[in-house]
Amino acid sequence: MAGITTFPFKLFHSPLFASSDSKLFGLSLSNPNSLKFHSSLSTSLSYVSARYGGAGPRSSDSGRRQSDSEDEQALDLSTLRSDTVRLIDQNQNMVGVVSIDDAIQMAEDVELDLVILSPDADPPVVRIMNYSKYRYEQQKKKRGQQKKSAASRMDLKELKMGYNIDEHDYSVRLKAARKFLKDGDKVKVIVNLKGRENEFRNMAIELITRFQNDVGELGVEEAKNFRDRNIFIILVPNKAAVQKTQEPPKKKDKSAAADEVSASVQA
Repeated sequence: MAGITTFPFKLFHSPLFASSDSKLFGLSLSNPNSLKFHSSLSTSLSYVSARYGGAGPRSSDSGRRQSDSEDEQALDLSTLRSDTVRLIDQNQNMVGVVSIDDAIQMAEDVELDLVILSPDADPPVVRIMNYSKYRYEQQKKKRGQQKKSAASRMDLKELKMGYNIDEHDYSVRLKAARKFLKDGDKVKVIVNLKGRENEFRNMAIELITRFQNDVGELGVEEAKNFRDRNIFIILVPNKAAVQKTQEPPKKKDKSAAADEVSASVQA
C-alpha cells in the first residue's frame, strides 16, 4: 500500500536475555527466544504508566526542572523495594497493607494517581489522589505564604536632617515618618554632623528627641546612637497605636444625638 513501509521485527539475543534469570518488568524469562504475553505483564507495565500520573497533562517548561524531579520521585513506583505498600485511598481512608499490583489497580479503577508519600517506611506508604490538582494546590499555598511573608516584612525608611533644619523641612519629614509607621515600616532618623558641626552635638540630640516626641505613640524606639557623628534613632511601628488610627470613627447613637440636640436647644 502506497505511503506505508513495513519493517520486519526480530528479537535479537542480547545480554538482557542472556541467562535463564533474565527479567523484563520483573518477569522471569525462562526462554528468552520465545517471549509470550502473560496476564501479569499488563499489571507490571502499569508501574511505568503510573509514574507519570493519569490525572492530567504535566508542564514541559524547562524552567521547572526541580518540580519535575519531585514529581518523578513521587510517582516512580519502580524505586520501591517492597512488594507491598500501606495504602491510603482517595478519601484519605487507611486501606491497609496491600500488594503494589492491587494498589495500582485501585488507582486505575478511579482514574487517579498512585503517589509515594513515605518511600522509606516499612512498608512504603502510598496514596491515591489527583496528583496534578495536589501539586497545584501546594504551589498556590506556597505563593500565598510568600505574599503573606512579604506583607509582614518591615522595610527600613531613612530620613536625614541637619541639626539646623528649618520648620518646613522638619514638618515634611515628620509627616513622612508618621506615614511610614502607619504603613508598617521602620523609620531611621539621622542627623549627620560634618567637621566642626560636631560642636553642635547637643542640638542634634535635642532635635532627635523632639522628633521622637512629635511622632508620639505611633513609633517605639528600637535602637539609637548618640555617640558617633551620625546620630540616629530607629523607630518601629506601635501596632496598637497604628491600628487605632486606622479604625473608622464610631457613629453616634441616634438617641444620644437627639439628646445632644435637645440639650443645645434648651441651652
